[in-house]
Amino acid sequence: MDEDALEYHRGDPPGKIEIATTKPTNTQRDLSLAYSPGVAAPCLEIDDDETAAYQYTTKGNLVGVISNGSAVLGLGDIGAQASKPVMEGKGVLFKRFADIDVFDIELAHDDTDAFVESVAAMEPTFGGINLEDIAAPECFAIEERLRERLSIPVFHDDQHGTAIISGAALLNAVEISGKDLADLEVTFAGAGAAAVATARFYVSLGVKQENITMCDIDGILTTERAEAGDLNPYNRAFAQDRPDGDLADAMVDADAFVGLSAGGIVSQEMVRSMADDPIIFAMANPDPEIGYEAAKAARDDTIIMATGRSDYPNQVNNVLGFPFIFRGALDVRATEINEAMKVAAARALADLAKQDVPDAVVKAYGDEPLQFGPDYIIPKPLDARVLFEVAPAVARAAIESDAARVDLDIDRYVERLEARLGKSREMMRVVLNKAKSDPKRIALAEGTDETIIRAASQMVDRGIATPVLIGDERKIRETVADLGLEFEPSVVDPASGDYEAYADHLYERRKRNGITRHEATSLIRDDTNYFGSVMVDRGDVDAMLTGLTNHYPSALRPPLQVIGTAADADYAAGVYMLTFTNRVVFVADATVNQAPDEDVLEEVTRHTAELARRFDIEPRAALLSYSDFGSVDNEGTRKPREAARRLREDPSIEFPVDGEMQADTAVLEEMLTGTYEFSELEQPANVLVFPNLEAGNIGYKLLQRLGGADATGPMLVGMDKPVHVLQRGDEVKDIVNLAAVATVDAQSDSS
Repeated sequence: MDEDALEYHRGDPPGKIEIATTKPTNTQRDLSLAYSPGVAAPCLEIDDDETAAYQYTTKGNLVGVISNGSAVLGLGDIGAQASKPVMEGKGVLFKRFADIDVFDIELAHDDTDAFVESVAAMEPTFGGINLEDIAAPECFAIEERLRERLSIPVFHDDQHGTAIISGAALLNAVEISGKDLADLEVTFAGAGAAAVATARFYVSLGVKQENITMCDIDGILTTERAEAGDLNPYNRAFAQDRPDGDLADAMVDADAFVGLSAGGIVSQEMVRSMADDPIIFAMANPDPEIGYEAAKAARDDTIIMATGRSDYPNQVNNVLGFPFIFRGALDVRATEINEAMKVAAARALADLAKQDVPDAVVKAYGDEPLQFGPDYIIPKPLDARVLFEVAPAVARAAIESDAARVDLDIDRYVERLEARLGKSREMMRVVLNKAKSDPKRIALAEGTDETIIRAASQMVDRGIATPVLIGDERKIRETVADLGLEFEPSVVDPASGDYEAYADHLYERRKRNGITRHEATSLIRDDTNYFGSVMVDRGDVDAMLTGLTNHYPSALRPPLQVIGTAADADYAAGVYMLTFTNRVVFVADATVNQAPDEDVLEEVTRHTAELARRFDIEPRAALLSYSDFGSVDNEGTRKPREAARRLREDPSIEFPVDGEMQADTAVLEEMLTGTYEFSELEQPANVLVFPNLEAGNIGYKLLQRLGGADATGPMLVGMDKPVHVLQRGDEVKDIVNLAAVATVDAQSDSS
């Protein structure tokens, strides 16, 4: 591990962070705007009004991670220079999880006054200060003095990070164990910065201070020791009027143990001395106060345990806190991070742990089940939803506690946060909001599948659709209960109801295509794809999703046979929305038509453009080939050329379209406006129509895998009523997204 870490850090360029520009610097004019003489304008604006720095500089998204290296986790007092890799790493986490920029500052100060003065002098640079790895008790004084002097948030993560994350865990542990915060007897091993801050925070959550027993290396913190001057001004508040004793004495009948000290100091006998169903947070790193297996084996009742390690359940990891707390604080230009904001963060984390966990998170942690209970009381750091839950909660608390300089519309704020994590989230938010405005009924043909059931629950929670699960009702309801989902599913069971009318409908639709009345009855009873297709065709539901457990062609066949294509369409097509950092492209056809002629290409282009508009994207279509505007003339290049000509000459087409053209011509503005200035496209295309299925499928996958695009789809266009065919292996979020698309499709049909 050490050798791997050294190689990781020394790889060219050394370290883990760099500075990147956010504005163009390609021309002389760009440089003149970035520096002299253009930079004078924002300087004068800020001189006139200091708050303009948030508008014209990076201040509003810049945090200083500042340390003197006097108490580096696991390494001790290694000094400022040696602490730099840790501070750089903190910057990586800020950027990775909350898109916050960081300057790491290592100060060679042992003197508290000098440290405070140096940090205070840097206030104009930063929107917030994250103090890191500073020894106790100096860290308390440093934070207090800086909070008093500065008008930006100051946060010592070693104190408050552990407090907030373990506080979230405590809220859920108490709920699961049936205990009451006000009655909870809590024993602390450790009396340093993290322990004192955590104990204080637990009091803010509802634990009574007189019920907290704190121990240091010399034993229980008692009033006798406090009077003797044995304690510092910060941990003295937790001294108890009780006899002297050691940690073993303090743990007898305790409901909860909180370890912030050293590894291996708690025995199984000490665990057995605790109250029923104890809560054990053994958070010393890298070795906890007692090992996970040893604690669990110590007794037969329920032990809810958390550690600081990632290889056991319930990791108390500060990365669940500081990036998102600062994100919320920065975005309201908070003057501080106060107790209300910290409590809001803990409660948001606790609530998130009760929600269904995304498939991507489960996969990232080895496909182990993650469901609210003793082994899952706090979310995982790689759960992207933490940003959308914690930052808004912190921002709201800042506003309500008068710590914010600006107000926010929290719903719109969540959308801004989603955009920080990628263009695809921003685009899907458009469709999700449209879906919420008028939810529709969506048949889920594979209703007994666990992933489909979880997706159905989220559709209800997010208010985008009313799902109808098709399948064995008993099995569906058992799965809902096993998953702990709190929603009442709408279920249609083809095997138990009277669906003669459905069989009649299917027979009438397909009797001239080889299906007998008996076969129609069997298909309705045994094939949920046919059943769902008939539901849609009869108008009993508004749309349908299928395909998660079937090959794409076999899933597509029933809706094509029963529902068919729209009145203005002869062909269906599969479209992917590919989102890059600053660009969105719709790619067709990637799933249906193997060798389309000009008729198919023309129609696919039209329907893909209509789909783009549902995402509030104004389409610019390019029909692709290996030829540019007749540079090669053969049967293959003539098809997209002819389709493009027809579309250009059609007065009903209200979007620019051209072709045939090569892919780079379609997406590079300098080629469109320079080499081919006659092109109908004045800007790069955002609807790319491929000449055949092979090219379309290869193209979108290369863009996704090598180009770093996020892919949403396939979305089926050209159908008479909304049907979308999932990909095998799609995750819950993919299904929910396609359900939103189907709802918006159905809204268009009903209007």
